[in-house]
Amino acid sequence: MRCEEILSKVDHTLLKPDASWEDIVRLCREAEKYHTASVCIPPCYVKRVRKRFGKLVICTVIGFPLGYSVKEAKVTEARQAIADGADEIDMVVNITDVKNHRYEEVEAEIRAVKEACGSRVLKVIAETCYLTEEEKTAVCEAVTKAGADYIKTSTGFGTSGATIEDVRLFRRHIGPEVKIKAAGGIRTREALELFLSEGCDRVGASCAVELLKPEADEA
Repeated sequence: MRCEEILSKVDHTLLKPDASWEDIVRLCREAEKYHTASVCIPPCYVKRVRKRFGKLVICTVIGFPLGYSVKEAKVTEARQAIADGADEIDMVVNITDVKNHRYEEVEAEIRAVKEACGSRVLKVIAETCYLTEEEKTAVCEAVTKAGADYIKTSTGFGTSGATIEDVRLFRRHIGPEVKIKAAGGIRTREALELFLSEGCDRVGASCAVELLKPEADEA
């Protein structure tokens, strides 16, 4: 797989709590140079990035990373992020509702956030490291019924990240319109290629550009 093809599927990510403005600017410049799918950044930086990097696709996170904010808070976060200039929203599912098998509430929350997003892309983070197979399947069904655009494996802040087994489970249980994003612990070129070959449309990674830029710079 050519490095340009891989990078075009990468959400170039920096969500560390101590990320400085200089760090974010560096991330955005790399995304522009290497043509990543987007930058995924903290909500507090969205407005400044939109002003400085007008054409860049901006992804941000809500209910992050624990997911247990109330529905109304997530809707408000999503609306503000879009007003600030976000193109894509990655929301953490209410993991407590999933663990309590309150799947109708899970679906209702996703639907409410998607309505707030309108035509913008909504990715729903399942945080699979905390879920049983039954619960992962239920999240797939809720994401599909609620009309979200993507299901995403992980925040990168949980006890583990993306696995091929979870991606395969997603493929079996999501609807045909739902895409898959793998994130968390993807740190080699081989892993990037593997997740993409398994049907992921996006990969969230902080190190993809670092891994691939020597090859990209030679092209």
